[in-house]
Amino acid sequence: MRPPSSALRSFNRYEIKYLLPSDQIPELRAEVAARMDADSHATAGGYGVWSTYYDTRDLRFYWEKIEGLKFRRKLRVRHYGDRTNVGDDTEVHVEIKQRVNRVTQKRRVALPYHLARDLCDRRRMIDHDPSSTAFVEEVLELVTMLDLRPVAMTGYQREAFVGRESDLGLRVTFDHRIRGRDRDFDFAAETENRLIVPARLSVIEFKANERVPYWLTDLAARLNMSVVRVSKYCQSVEAFGRAPRSIFHIPDTETVEV
Repeated sequence: MRPPSSALRSFNRYEIKYLLPSDQIPELRAEVAARMDADSHATAGGYGVWSTYYDTRDLRFYWEKIEGLKFRRKLRVRHYGDRTNVGDDTEVHVEIKQRVNRVTQKRRVALPYHLARDLCDRRRMIDHDPSSTAFVEEVLELVTMLDLRPVAMTGYQREAFVGRESDLGLRVTFDHRIRGRDRDFDFAAETENRLIVPARLSVIEFKANERVPYWLTDLAARLNMSVVRVSKYCQSVEAFGRAPRSIFHIPDTETVEV
């Protein structure tokens, strides 16, 4: 019988992030949609992305990001879709995201939610696909040796586009209504999530295997888009007072509960 998990998947990319006011989104969307295809998993209006982030008691992964270490990583469990319908058998992804100099690397496996929690919360070895053995062992070692625990959750609505023809490997995402919470980390928990980035702003990411094409960087310049060092995880940690607000924090001029 095949173990109840998928094979390991890995991604190496260059990523550039921007903040963009919502009133400029239609123009950017129209330009991007003319040269790229909508993500095959997206429906009208995009899809939800929910992530539970793990860290040490002293927020080691948070501070590695703030201090800009050339090698840093973080562990998260991620769900795509409606979080209110998540149950024990819902597919989620256990993911290690790390930065090596300027390259972002992601490794992940898809698991039923109950196995993801067994691995990351209960710190138990789980049944897994043989191709993901080294990764599962690494996750278990991380949560055990560093005493990792859930620290923050983030959620947002994502529109995604993928490159075609000469732009294969290119991905552009628009993340709207970026929310978070600092407790009740079960995805389906009936807990309010607070906006951690003002609703008038969206986070835009350009992701490429080698380089971002000139037409896209020229478009960003034409729209006066400024590169930012924003981390949704760090933004959530700071929004809930777990750490002092860094120079990278986006001011929460709006405090709407959602």
